[in-house]
Amino acid sequence: GDEDYLADHFPRFPVLPGVLMLEALYQASNLLVRATEQYQTGLVLLRTVKNVKFADFVEPGQTLDIRSDLIKREGACFTLKARGMKAGSLAVSGRLVLECQADGQPDIVARHTCRYMRQLTAQLTEAAVARE
Repeated sequence: GDEDYLADHFPRFPVLPGVLMLEALYQASNLLVRATEQYQTGLVLLRTVKNVKFADFVEPGQTLDIRSDLIKREGACFTLKARGMKAGSLAVSGRLVLECQADGQPDIVARHTCRYMRQLTAQLTEAAVARE
């Protein structure tokens, strides 16, 4: 409840802004695409967001559980269905199209980034499994 953005986002009724809910859907989908690509992709860009529905508010102290499912792949583009749940009810959902842009020969920075992303994904997966 002490986050700066809450002071301006409905001061008497603080809630997580919709843009941050959408960002959470993108970040989870980004990790799924990177894992699918064996962490070899340079950039994973958000190309399109469709059918976004905000169904409920997320208040300070509540947890937004994100699930992203890969629907289809066409070349470098991935279509995903993502949703955020809080206390078992839908808070946000939408379809995202992400595009991978390879950056050619991986240099040392790219190799370290790939290793870091693999480690981060493993930690997040371990934390998610521990919660279930």
